[in-house]
Amino acid sequence: MGHETGAIRKAKASLIFSMLVFGTIGIFVRYIPLPSSVIALTRGVIGTVFLIVVTLKRGPGISWKAIRRNLLNLCLSGAFIGINWILLFESYHFTTVATATLCYYMAPVFVTISAPFVFKERLTKKKMLCIAGALVGMIFVSGIWNTGISGTGELRGVFYGIGAAVFYASVILLNKKIRDISAYDKTMMQLAAASIVLLPYTVLTEKVFVLSLTPVAVILLAVVGILHTGISYTLYFGSMKELEAQTIAIFSYIDPIVAILLSALFLKEPLGIGGIAGAIMVLGAALLSELPDKSQDTGGKEE
Repeated sequence: MGHETGAIRKAKASLIFSMLVFGTIGIFVRYIPLPSSVIALTRGVIGTVFLIVVTLKRGPGISWKAIRRNLLNLCLSGAFIGINWILLFESYHFTTVATATLCYYMAPVFVTISAPFVFKERLTKKKMLCIAGALVGMIFVSGIWNTGISGTGELRGVFYGIGAAVFYASVILLNKKIRDISAYDKTMMQLAAASIVLLPYTVLTEKVFVLSLTPVAVILLAVVGILHTGISYTLYFGSMKELEAQTIAIFSYIDPIVAILLSALFLKEPLGIGGIAGAIMVLGAALLSELPDKSQDTGGKEE
């Protein structure tokens, strides 16, 4: 029993650390003077290499049989992850980190909306209230209720953030169809697929050969690739086998809270009273929509 308690404590510590790190990624991306697609591609490549090393060293190695069995869904979900990263990083450039993160956390709500059509799940009153609450909260977060549609740059950031949420919701739905594969193999393949999709897009849309890298940009890229992707994903997925889905869902909300606090502290991006009210509505609705009803299984969040 003592060993089990120790394992659970270690898993909780790993999960909390990964969520704290995920919450800081917006700050790092804001200070990297490179296009979003380049940052996303670099993150995918470094994260893939790191996870390959971890997977090969942790025991049985890579299960190619399981990968082949799920190849289509792995590639498709990986492509969506790549698009999701680009949209999220673009959102950081057009609106505050706090607003972008809150828009991103609409993903669980979009999953709730899609579930009746994709999986024939019943849309309960609780879930309908969560959807309504999140949508009203997003109106407050976007600032439309106060400034109208004059702030086109801000609204562009909001739409990028919501677009990122839509693609991540698609990843969550596809992940439900990926079975009998380890979390490490799955994430490694998804990051690899994201990198493969991002490579031609980045080469065709950006003048990558004329981009200049400062020493600071190189360090920040390495941190995003190794710490925010490789190490954090390893700790995140490594903690899942010891923790209940409800615990993972609750702890995942450390991420947006940290992002909101850091954006106000370091970037001087306060939400304002309306934004704070909207943040509470969005996070509260998303959290309630993720919490399982009785035996319902729920996953956490990848950033």
